[in-house]
Amino acid sequence: MNMPLVLSGVLLTVAAYALSRALAKRYPSPLTTPVFFSTALIVLILVTSGTPFSDYQAAKDIMVTLLGPATVALAVPIYKSRLVLAANALPALAGIVAGVSSTLLVALVLGAGLMLEPAVLLSMSVKSVTAPVALELARIINGNLTLAATFVIATGMIGTMLGPWLMDRSGIRHPLARGLALGTISHGQGTAQALSEGELQGAIAGISMGVAAVLTSVALPPLLQQFL
Repeated sequence: MNMPLVLSGVLLTVAAYALSRALAKRYPSPLTTPVFFSTALIVLILVTSGTPFSDYQAAKDIMVTLLGPATVALAVPIYKSRLVLAANALPALAGIVAGVSSTLLVALVLGAGLMLEPAVLLSMSVKSVTAPVALELARIINGNLTLAATFVIATGMIGTMLGPWLMDRSGIRHPLARGLALGTISHGQGTAQALSEGELQGAIAGISMGVAAVLTSVALPPLLQQFL
């Protein structure tokens, strides 16, 4: 392993994220959302510098490895917000069920309306589930793993970019509602965005992401049998 290369890749990632956070605070916009801006910036730097992705691969792997402890760390805001979450458990569950149902139906109806190939339709149906679960679901329903991963990443990024902006324009200010929406529809990326807004938003987003993955895993296979 080329340690200077790995270190430079990690520093590039951290610097891009820090810059995107600073820009997002000063110039709030879907285009300055950290997930989108930092990703676009890193891609631009790699392309313009002629750096192959293989040189960045090791640094990327380190970032991915750190996702495990970061996900476990979501237990902290969940524990701190446990009383509020318990008091709102029923409406939160209803919101997650509504979110899971709507995103599944929209994906299937839109895909069928556009006459997409079955493999594309199946892969798109898992777009709002966190990546590890989505890939396992894609295997079960005979979807394309590459397409499924692409749809999951794109959904997370678009939801993180436009979700807060749309909720601001719609007057949705309650932290529970914002975290619920971001976690249910935009999985891990949405949860990270919710956590940047506050601990309560991050706590409900983390729970929503997990519950949505379970509900989708249970509901998707029989729904596809009826739909297809």
